[in-house]
Amino acid sequence: MSPEADSKRASHPAPFVERIGIPYPLRWGFVGLLIFMIGDGVEVTYLTDYLTQPDGGGLAGSQASFATVTLYGVGVLFGSWFSGTLSAIWGPRRVMWLGAGIWLVFEVLFLFVALPTRSLLVIAVIYGIRGLAYPLFAFAFLVWIQTISAPRMRGSAAGWFWFAFTGGLPTLGSAVAAVAIGLFGLSLYGTLVMSLFLVAIGAAIGCFAVREPAGLRPIADETVANPRSYRRLLEGIDILWRDKRTIAGFFTRLVNTAPQYGFFAMFPFTLGPAAPGGGFLTIGQVSLLATIAYAANIGANLFFGVFGDHFGWRRTVTVFGCCGCALATPLWYFGAVASQSFTVTAILGAVYGVLLAGFVPLSALMPSMVEPKDKGAALAILNTGAGGAALLGPVTVTLLYPIFGGGGVAIAYCVMYLIVAGVSRAIKSPVDPGEQARAEAAGAAPA
Repeated sequence: MSPEADSKRASHPAPFVERIGIPYPLRWGFVGLLIFMIGDGVEVTYLTDYLTQPDGGGLAGSQASFATVTLYGVGVLFGSWFSGTLSAIWGPRRVMWLGAGIWLVFEVLFLFVALPTRSLLVIAVIYGIRGLAYPLFAFAFLVWIQTISAPRMRGSAAGWFWFAFTGGLPTLGSAVAAVAIGLFGLSLYGTLVMSLFLVAIGAAIGCFAVREPAGLRPIADETVANPRSYRRLLEGIDILWRDKRTIAGFFTRLVNTAPQYGFFAMFPFTLGPAAPGGGFLTIGQVSLLATIAYAANIGANLFFGVFGDHFGWRRTVTVFGCCGCALATPLWYFGAVASQSFTVTAILGAVYGVLLAGFVPLSALMPSMVEPKDKGAALAILNTGAGGAALLGPVTVTLLYPIFGGGGVAIAYCVMYLIVAGVSRAIKSPVDPGEQARAEAAGAAPA
């Protein structure tokens, strides 16, 4: 950099949002993401139950679960993968448009076509397709963030992304639904219509208020002969054997939030009123427990994003994410059972939520350890792991709970975290602040 450029940079300090870790050109994208995910999260606490009601879809409980969990989860899984691979071809902004369009169109079809039919096939197919939407919108924005962020702030930017993402889904989304239904008396159907408007507002801000030009270009288009070729979709698969570190990243992200989904699927019938002999938590307390854990996680996302830029991305993931959660998961479950206290259970849930944020730097680490042309492919693998976690957590409960009970499930989650603690050591990047510090220390050491 020239002396003139240094002088100009010194006389024009970075904007405040950039100093706290938000890339300035994308600042409105974080606002749009938050509002979008609030709208997406409005339905999370009651939709399955609503579909079983006479004025809802009129489905059986297993049918409603199939539509809103299983088939929707498959849609999320595919949307998570395409968010990275399509961003590599089209540019992330166009993928965000696609995600927003799918959400709005298929939510309209869900509300005004599928629900009145009271048909499992129509409801499940339309809602399952809508499952593609939020990963395309949100995770394409994550690709955009990691594409333009300087290495020194990629961890911080990832922390702000997850702050906005989890702040909306499920935290503020559930809170908005609770206020709308409980305080203002809005019907369950009315809250679904309200979510449509919230998503439209967030999508408009995220898709049109951000003018950063790199979002409309294929990722690292100067490094490949034909950046818009659809053959690049295969890069989101063959990178697994071209760069084995991405396999380690996939499994680390897969385990990351799996216990989170599994515990809240299991708590109602292990600690709640459906537990054998009756549990010590009410359904309302189980919901409040989720809110407390997610609220603790939101604040910690910001901390570990910044902390990872100093301590090292990989070390933060291994020490605080993997090893920390390996301790926190059995402590949470067995501490709850032993204490029979909501207060103790909530505190231990908050501890887990905080340590779960130790995985935040993984979003900076994965795209930074591969060649520029493979950033989209690496993030596709990472995002697929995120989608798969929503299936792995509940599936673990389904398979192990009948045999080993809730304690066996908690121990299984602990073992998963310990396994990926070892696996995560393979995820290394030369621009990782921790790796750079170690290299500098080694270079400064006497021969």
